[in-house]
Amino acid sequence: MSKLILITNPGSASRKYALYDGDQLLAQLHFEYEGKKVICTLKDEKGNKKDIKVTIKHLNEAATVVPQILTDEQYINEKNKLVAIVTRMVAPGDYFVKDRVVDAEFMKKLAEAEKRAPIHVPNIANEIKLLRESFTDTKLIAVSDTAFHWDKPDTMKYYSFDTELADKYEIKRYGYHGLSYAFISRYMQEQGILPEKLVAMHLGSGSSISAIYNGKAMDNTMGYTPLEGVAMSTRSGSMDVAAAMAIKHALKMKTDEELELYLNKQCGLLGLSGSTDDMREIIQKRDEGDPRATMAHAIFVYRIQSYVGQMAASLGGCDALVFAGTIGERSDEIRRFVTQKLGYLGFKLDNEKNENPVFEGRYALISANDSKPIYVVLTDETDQMIYRAQAVLAAEAE
Repeated sequence: MSKLILITNPGSASRKYALYDGDQLLAQLHFEYEGKKVICTLKDEKGNKKDIKVTIKHLNEAATVVPQILTDEQYINEKNKLVAIVTRMVAPGDYFVKDRVVDAEFMKKLAEAEKRAPIHVPNIANEIKLLRESFTDTKLIAVSDTAFHWDKPDTMKYYSFDTELADKYEIKRYGYHGLSYAFISRYMQEQGILPEKLVAMHLGSGSSISAIYNGKAMDNTMGYTPLEGVAMSTRSGSMDVAAAMAIKHALKMKTDEELELYLNKQCGLLGLSGSTDDMREIIQKRDEGDPRATMAHAIFVYRIQSYVGQMAASLGGCDALVFAGTIGERSDEIRRFVTQKLGYLGFKLDNEKNENPVFEGRYALISANDSKPIYVVLTDETDQMIYRAQAVLAAEAE
């Protein structure tokens, strides 16, 4: 009997779905824009790709066509039904630091979270709403992107204001990319390469850095929302609150939501370069002598180097580095630039290994012989979501 689980990971620029039978991947659906049109690609368990015609106008509608696609492609039917749908939960609040079965209480808490984080929560809320309408009898599980970080010490959880106020209104440094870091820790432990003190960098459109001690969270650069920390593709990263308010006044914004949208969507690499949030294009423009692209590249690297130092300080040292995420995994140049100033921590790249990583499973060692280990790890949030969802289902069955 099949144990079909559908994973959904709603992003800002795409919608991704993965269908599993137990822990075996059966198919993946990827929705994205091509110009103003939404396109869909199906990839089966063998890696074969197929274009699927869809008539939806917006990515937010992707969930409405997923049931029909999976039925038409004969993945689900009367005999093979979904036992669960699993989505990634990115939301501030103590309630969301645990994996949850979606029920009436969850939806109430989610509605409250939308008011606190109007940029990040609505996509997830909309996705859950549409999936509940499409799969009325299927259990929905929300896995927390914060859960991994909630084991960190209170010192790393609180901002420097009244802690009673922080507790009452749940204004804390929750941290994100937890699914990625949990996978990295679990995978490295399985491979026998997990050190005592690890600094891991998840670098992509959203970027963060984590301090991990014996596989457990110590600190993360993201805070109340994923806006805090390093400069990202379109997010500003950490900023003086007064500077943010000065932007609001300078641009004559009327609401806090306008400011939050600006800091999340118009800053980071995009704001610095004035033209693109794609690191590949920024590197190309920098090589062509574009001064703003040069500045964007330099600030991105500098912020990462600074926070690596901060994470190492929180650990009292650093035994190994990990690069992960789209940029961390694919850009040998960013790895080279970031590592250049980390010699004081005992790290040095092997240029050949860095430019042409040789992977053993999902990791590659790219450090020089006289360096502490530097790894590239192909992180897998979906695998971690399956792992956690199965734990929730097992607990429900007891």
